[in-house]
Amino acid sequence: MPLDVDNILKNARSLTEQGKKEEAQMCLLAVLKEEPDNIAALLMLGGAYFVDKNYKEARIVFERLVSIEPGTGQYSVALFNALWRLQETEDALEEMRRFIAVADKVAENDTLEQYMSILKSIEAENPTLQPG
Repeated sequence: MPLDVDNILKNARSLTEQGKKEEAQMCLLAVLKEEPDNIAALLMLGGAYFVDKNYKEARIVFERLVSIEPGTGQYSVALFNALWRLQETEDALEEMRRFIAVADKVAENDTLEQYMSILKSIEAENPTLQPG
């Protein structure tokens, strides 16, 4: 019998709101076992890991999202932030460069502006940092 994914995702949200994070994560993992590319489950799981400061797990989930939809700014920024928190600066900057190269410049204008602002801030803090 196939899983009722929509109900499981609703249940996971409800469990999260109730502070039952581990139970919510188990629901999300059950969805992903059946549907490994389920965007909603991946976003919720990655977000839960990130909020819990479990950046290594968040990185894995966000890398999966980026592999599914490489031009989606939300996923790129999530991966960038997980890498940055892990102090994997070069990988974080590489993700930024990767996204800038593939992004739809009109649809992802906000993300591109956000990345340009981050770059300016990094360069201001590290004047000897050479671009890519």
